[in-house]
Amino acid sequence: MTTVLTASLALKMPRTLLDPRLDLGPTGADGLVAVQLEQRDGLVSDLRPLVRDHLPSAHLPSADPARGDQRSGEPTLPLALTPLVEPHAHLDKCFSAEAFPNWDGTMAAALALNQAEYQQRSHAVVLQRAEQALQRAWRQGLRAIRSHIDSVGPGAQPSWEALLELRRQWADRLDLQLVALAPVRHWLMAEGVQLARWVAERGGLLGGVIGPPYAGGPGDRQALEALLGLAEQLGCGVDLHVDEADRQPGRGVALVAAAARRLNTTVPITCSHASSLALLGERGQRRLAEQLAAAGIAVVALPSTNAWLLGRRTGRTPLLRPQAPIHELQRAGVAVAVGGDNVQDPWFPGGDFDPIELLRFSVVAAHLHPWRRLGLAPFTTGAAQVLGLAWDGVLRRGGPADLVMLAASSWPELLARTPQRRVLRHGQWLEPADDGQVRRLLPHG
Repeated sequence: MTTVLTASLALKMPRTLLDPRLDLGPTGADGLVAVQLEQRDGLVSDLRPLVRDHLPSAHLPSADPARGDQRSGEPTLPLALTPLVEPHAHLDKCFSAEAFPNWDGTMAAALALNQAEYQQRSHAVVLQRAEQALQRAWRQGLRAIRSHIDSVGPGAQPSWEALLELRRQWADRLDLQLVALAPVRHWLMAEGVQLARWVAERGGLLGGVIGPPYAGGPGDRQALEALLGLAEQLGCGVDLHVDEADRQPGRGVALVAAAARRLNTTVPITCSHASSLALLGERGQRRLAEQLAAAGIAVVALPSTNAWLLGRRTGRTPLLRPQAPIHELQRAGVAVAVGGDNVQDPWFPGGDFDPIELLRFSVVAAHLHPWRRLGLAPFTTGAAQVLGLAWDGVLRRGGPADLVMLAASSWPELLARTPQRRVLRHGQWLEPADDGQVRRLLPHG
């Protein structure tokens, strides 16, 4: 006998994550609406405005009286999002900071320690670290991850083998995209062509690093065009680390936009980081943003790692905090996502694959306002667009009913502290990432 999984949930949700064709009543200044969601076997069977008078009290999650949530005499509704998207990670090296700590916090030290770790990397180690990462990500509310993989040298084969194995194991739970990270000039060589074909056969993307110091002459341009040519020939996307720097602003982004235009590239291209764009004047930013939009090139901003590494002045407070100019890019029509990048490795000592914590950090670091469409999109619908996911993250009748339900009833509550949460996937409540946390606001069945 088949078990039918049903649930009726009363929620506050951002209007931008709900079917725009539905009449769900007025939206407040906080961008939220109260809705009644009915789900059956993991799909939305009904979605309508919440009418409290007609709702059995058993369907409303109980609030925490210690926080005064019931002063109005009405049950408090939990704030909910659809599962979020991580557009830029490094699963091959995550959780390596304890063994390879970067106590200086400099980019030079990070690179040296990364290379030392890379020489010792094994299939078993990558498998264990990445499995831990996926478990954390899944239970904290992520539904897709794009991970870059160091792909030239002794650690390449064990890293790819482990992550391809995990991609197969997690295929029915989490969309895992893999990018071959290589020196951009590697794609000019016969070994680069061979690697590109191998990656494309396995459904991966091609990547590289473009940043200062920029050499004189056509070297960078030729290498970039070789990469884009291979991607076009093989039909795979491109995701580049570009301008992760606090000098020579925007030069790499300009190279990518010009190369894509010259080659009339049709495969998806992403510029990750694009940090030094922030050092350009308003006109320079607008010009490059318009070029990216015209070429259909997306940008992934990575505020946490960039805030940690860039503008560093040893023993002094940083004056420059370069990061991708998200608002200016969005205004020009560029698809923008925000990612967590490095997690507990030599490049960044913190992080835990927690998308809600990244959202909270970005409110401060990038002045993103999740109560507005463009403030929330880089973690949800915009990120889904950048990764080319089948589901944009908007709830519709007949579509996925997956949710991240938070022990917060408003944006200020979410920003006040990292909220406890429950994650609903495919009609089932997941066990939390930390079983010891108490969840008073959230439903338990």
